[in-house]
Amino acid sequence: QVNFVVCQLFALLAAIWFRTYLHSSKTSPFIRHVVATLLGLYLALFCFGWYALHFVIQSGISYYIMIIIGVENMHKYCFVFALGYLTVCQITRVYIFDYGQYSADFSGPMMIITQKITSLAFEIHDGMFRKNEDLTPSQRCLAVRRMPSLLEYLSYNCNFMGILAGPLCSYKDYITFIEGRSYQLQQSEANGKEDTKYEQTDPSPNIAVAQKLLICGLSLLFHMTITKTLPVEYNIDDNFRATASWPVRFFYLYVSLMAARPKYYFAWTLADAINNAAGFGFRGYDKNGVTRWDLISNLRIQQIEFSTSFKMFLDNWNIQTALWLKRVCYERATFSPTIQTFILSAIWHGVYPGYYLTFLTGVLMTLAARAIRNNIRHYFVESPAVKLCYDIVTWMATQAAISYTVVPFVLLSVKPSFTFYSSCYFCLHIASILVLLVFPLKRTQKGSKNHESVQPAWSRKLEEESLLQKNNYSTTNNSFSQKQEVTCRYQALKQ
Repeated sequence: QVNFVVCQLFALLAAIWFRTYLHSSKTSPFIRHVVATLLGLYLALFCFGWYALHFVIQSGISYYIMIIIGVENMHKYCFVFALGYLTVCQITRVYIFDYGQYSADFSGPMMIITQKITSLAFEIHDGMFRKNEDLTPSQRCLAVRRMPSLLEYLSYNCNFMGILAGPLCSYKDYITFIEGRSYQLQQSEANGKEDTKYEQTDPSPNIAVAQKLLICGLSLLFHMTITKTLPVEYNIDDNFRATASWPVRFFYLYVSLMAARPKYYFAWTLADAINNAAGFGFRGYDKNGVTRWDLISNLRIQQIEFSTSFKMFLDNWNIQTALWLKRVCYERATFSPTIQTFILSAIWHGVYPGYYLTFLTGVLMTLAARAIRNNIRHYFVESPAVKLCYDIVTWMATQAAISYTVVPFVLLSVKPSFTFYSSCYFCLHIASILVLLVFPLKRTQKGSKNHESVQPAWSRKLEEESLLQKNNYSTTNNSFSQKQEVTCRYQALKQ
């Protein structure tokens, strides 16, 4: 863990150096790819020793599969191989070497590389094999139209900015950054023709990086001072369960799980700051002309802590992984997309039984929360006062449901997880089943408007925001402001 933090701090300094001395205006994309890859592999070697070879092996074999299989079926083979290789490594680590330990291990970076391998394979399949009219708007924007070189592929998978903690980014976003096209203003017509290029001043990420480092410091301080005094394991302590009242037990459940989150806030926010420091992550300007550096951000802390629905929590927690699950599983599933997506999420996270208990419970909670929201929420939004009361109640219910659901994720094993759930009499499991029996739930219809209406938590808002986000270049190109509303994110980023 110390190695991990030291390497990330070194990566932060390297990112500042990379942006200052290897800026796209000063050097070629080839040099930037080479340096980013070599620095990434060095950090991996320093942090994980020779286990870092797994990153190169997994990426190299996946690239070989892409070349020999061809664009028609390579996405399937890459998906099976990358996920299978990750699973074998996780089984080896968990059941042979290090069961139950939270030490930083090589399977963490492999989880991110697996996301990159599979998402890029699907994007190449979409861009080089499928017909354009058969793609959804998001697939059309993400589609890759040419096979990447081996250097580009390794740079995307193993660059120093994201090799240790991610986050996942799309291949097109990464190449746009490396080639220095993130800050060019280039209006694209609806028919695909491009107008004159307008140069956009390279915005500084310093303020965004400083703000994120402040969040990292506060999260680390909270983790080191508070988290260890509120262990999640105390929820199954025999004396606590025998003597504490139900309100006290649920309150401790909430605060203990809330205290477990800052370590994720620290790791993901630091990873985001590293990418920003290198100049990656710029997503244009908001309506007030303020720069936005949240293109690949993985969480929104305020929305997480004050979420009033299961959907809102998942919308803002591990955002890039949620989008990956949607793009490679949910929108391509032929049946039960929600269940398939949760199962894939459990497999990707690892082989601890607690992960599967959490995600199977999450299926029930998601479907029940969706049914309640679809059937009763509209009765409480007319009056501001009633809406406020509704928000308070749903916030309490959401925090209880989230805490209840993720306890096995922390406890890892079957026995302590069932000890916890049995001590609660499986109350929220039973409540969710009753909700699904009482309230009708819309069926998922692939390819229809109903499909959009029942997408999971990460589906609509994030995708619309990602793909239809308009960069408001008010002082540079006001004449194109209306046209920009119909361009996808990658067209905007090329600007």
